[in-house]
Amino acid sequence: MAMKGDLTEGPILRTLLLFSVPTLFSNALQSLSGTVNSIWVGRLIGEEALAATANANIIMFLVSAAAFGFGMAGTVKIGQRYGARNIDGARRTFGTAVGFCCLLMVAIAVGGWLLAPALLTVLETPGGAYPLALTYLRLIFLSMPFMMVSIILTMGLRGTGDSRTPLIFMGVTVVLDTIFNPMLIAGVGPFPALGIAGSALSTIIASFISFVAMVIYVYSRDLPLRLRGAELAYLVPNREELRFIVGKGMPMGAQMLLMSAAGIIVVGLVNREGLLMTAAYGAAMQLFTYIQMPAMAVGGAVSAMAAQFIGARQWDRLDQVTRAGVIINFVLTGSVTLLLLLFDRPALVLFLGPDSPAVPLARHIQFLASWNFVFFGVTMVMTATMRAGGAVWVPLWILGIALYPVRLGFYYLTYGTLGSDAIWLSFPVGAFSALVLAWWAYRYSGWRARAVAETEEEAREQSQADGLATGRMTPNL
Repeated sequence: MAMKGDLTEGPILRTLLLFSVPTLFSNALQSLSGTVNSIWVGRLIGEEALAATANANIIMFLVSAAAFGFGMAGTVKIGQRYGARNIDGARRTFGTAVGFCCLLMVAIAVGGWLLAPALLTVLETPGGAYPLALTYLRLIFLSMPFMMVSIILTMGLRGTGDSRTPLIFMGVTVVLDTIFNPMLIAGVGPFPALGIAGSALSTIIASFISFVAMVIYVYSRDLPLRLRGAELAYLVPNREELRFIVGKGMPMGAQMLLMSAAGIIVVGLVNREGLLMTAAYGAAMQLFTYIQMPAMAVGGAVSAMAAQFIGARQWDRLDQVTRAGVIINFVLTGSVTLLLLLFDRPALVLFLGPDSPAVPLARHIQFLASWNFVFFGVTMVMTATMRAGGAVWVPLWILGIALYPVRLGFYYLTYGTLGSDAIWLSFPVGAFSALVLAWWAYRYSGWRARAVAETEEEAREQSQADGLATGRMTPNL
């Protein structure tokens, strides 16, 4: 019987596209919100406050990477069980993910409040920005428990084939945050002027209102992941569920840390080329954020969709999901890349100004590096399918090899000949190597056989549990 959110029904290409687009819009809204907030902070408070938020955001990303990994692991298991029509099992996984991540984030919030000064000192936050960054960072740390639960709910909904609900409430968050930010920073109407604390408080208020509204919506629509009555006990982490979430989530979180560390290393290499090159790279990175969005959205959609196919044990159609993801990635990422290459100057001028000598440098960076995201997107699709089958270490090794020995090795080997172009060309070189490794792993690493064995074992256990439950409900005659 067909269920709402069942991604295994209908034409695969069309279903995946319709599922991916809301996720893409959600990511775009989230990035746009960050850009707008930075504008308000920079315009209303000043450059030191903008530097403060940048330093605080680096710490927040690094701290929350593991929790994001746990959320992604939960999404995979929820998708598998939803595809197998095991709604109760999906709720058990969701409950454990929420309970565990909430406890983890409470501990991180307390530790973050106490350790915030030391963390900012390690980052060598400039003296003028330090007190502002400390205030901002501590407030954001305090909000992490409910914000992470909101993220887990969002990712869980996508595991049940629902990308529309997260889009609706991401829109609510962005609208509220955009309205409250200047009012709380500058003190408009009845609101006091709170400065940098107002920016943090605006994000917290907007996220909290949106989270409460989303929970009400989930229950009012009786969506699959709502927990009622005895099901609320699922919020107490279950050992078996937790073993999967932690075991699979840690490598997924480590991937985010690897990418962040690689980004920091590249910034250090660019800084050696001088202030003008750093400014050009900063502007190009703003455009890179939008170019990589389709790849991230399609990768997440493929992971959720493939998980449902695996749960439904439709192994013969799994390659069709991957193929559809590759096609959609080529079309979306390729189109965005082409548009930004054709109209890169007007876009870069928004960040650098029309007369900045950094504009030609940024255009050169775009020309050499931006098309690497097409390779990156294909890699994301193949590794997303493998992750849906529980293969999480192979994608981690692929990413580590491509970002470090290959990309950095290319830079150091060719810098004497290519100069700064070695940095920009290392992007497509690293991305292409990741694509080759991902193709090999997808075809020959044996992840599919392991996924089949794990899925069949869970199906047998579920069948036995159902049989026991039926026996208990059958009266003795």
